[in-house]
Amino acid sequence: MESRNRRFATLRCVIRTEIRDHVAEVVIDNPPVNALPVAGWYQLADSIRSLGRDPEVRALIVAANTEIKGYQAGVDIKELAADPTNASLIGVNRGCWETFAAVYDCEVPVIAAVHGYCLGGGVGIAGNADIIVASDDATFGLPEVDRGALGVATHLARLVPTHKMRAMYFTGSMITSQQLFEWGTVERVVPRAELHDAAREIAQVIAAKSPLVIRRAKESINGIDPVDVKKSYRYEQGFTYELNLWGDSDELREAFVEKRDADLRGGTELLGGTEGGS
Repeated sequence: MESRNRRFATLRCVIRTEIRDHVAEVVIDNPPVNALPVAGWYQLADSIRSLGRDPEVRALIVAANTEIKGYQAGVDIKELAADPTNASLIGVNRGCWETFAAVYDCEVPVIAAVHGYCLGGGVGIAGNADIIVASDDATFGLPEVDRGALGVATHLARLVPTHKMRAMYFTGSMITSQQLFEWGTVERVVPRAELHDAAREIAQVIAAKSPLVIRRAKESINGIDPVDVKKSYRYEQGFTYELNLWGDSDELREAFVEKRDADLRGGTELLGGTEGGS
């Protein structure tokens, strides 16, 4: 744990935690857009795991500072673009996996309190949460294809129907909290100012129940999931590594940072002399 955190730049505390009335609150607070660097993902994962193991905790909320425009904007693209090695890419892929797994494996129910934009890693957190409450200005989406990275389709598929997930993934289109509420994915939609209180209200209902029964209920529900979300997401990540080897990922990230159109290879270059092959 210590060695992996020392490997990356020292990070100010971007994850705040608190326990009140048996409910743990984990708040992402990294302005200006709540994108997380490598160390931030590990900090978030470690916070969730530690609080979930605390016998005094009966429910856990993953929220964000509502003064920041959005809930979570995924990884820090600028950190990746500035690293001439693969260390940050490998670190952030592992850090995201650890965070999403921590949410899913948390021993108590996890409530995601989502406001504003929820992109990339934010969808991974919300998709693996047990309950989602959202502000009326919340929108969800995956810009992964436009950033040269693949992943989190596993988690988006837990929020929307299959064909909607595919359309959103390929086009980068967004969906609103109201649409997700109508589908039953989001439990409650409230004004942003009421978001954290709405999450706490649901958490207190859970906290009032038998802590032993609730923990076993969480474990049993995870056991009947039709898709192993951790293996599925890890499979997706493998294609990000492939794209990085091709070089397209680097170009898309650099173009995003430099605010220009990406210079991408054409279709014939991708065939690589395989025409006519088996």
